[in-house]
Amino acid sequence: MIHLNWNETKTLKQVTCIHTNAEKYMVENVLTKGHVYEVKNETDEFYFVVDNKGRVSGFYKDYFQDTNG
Repeated sequence: MIHLNWNETKTLKQVTCIHTNAEKYMVENVLTKGHVYEVKNETDEFYFVVDNKGRVSGFYKDYFQDTNG
């Protein structure tokens, strides 16, 4: 149940949102193109970032570009 304390864990890296063009979901409500987000956890397919509402949410990696190079 590590997801219960992700807000308090250290940031793994930072990523920049490069688009919010989602086919199914309303991503533009919680992500802003060009904004830098803190990654709290990562899987092969998803980044778990602190979104615009201040909550940790999972998004496909194709919405982001690695800020750290």
